[in-house]
Amino acid sequence: MKKVIAIVTIMFCIIGTTTVFASNTIADVEEKDTSISQLLKMKIDQERQLEDYKKEYGSDSYGFAAYILNKIQIYSIPFCFVGIAISAIYQYVLGIRKLDTRDKGFAIMVSIVTIFIIAQVLPLIFAIVVKGWGD
Repeated sequence: MKKVIAIVTIMFCIIGTTTVFASNTIADVEEKDTSISQLLKMKIDQERQLEDYKKEYGSDSYGFAAYILNKIQIYSIPFCFVGIAISAIYQYVLGIRKLDTRDKGFAIMVSIVTIFIIAQVLPLIFAIVVKGWGD
């Protein structure tokens, strides 16, 4: 019985698969597929932003590094807030009865705050070093 169920499940998976064709340009996408066109617009905007960084820094490697540091700076904010919340739970809720758990929460909180500060300051330091202070 188990073999029959497994074979039927595999057959449904094989029959249920469809082919998806991707498009690289907005002109190829029909107007009814707004989500696909929005994704393509986002992709084009990100590519333009990367090209702007490359032009601003005068090098492909410096521009790419600045682009990546900018993304790290933006996305570090929510991750660090979640990390601080989790470490606060370890320190103040679970650490009431166990001192090692409280110390673990405190260590995690210090680490998260340190990572947050580094992620926020590193793009500024990179820009100062690469472009210079007075430019």
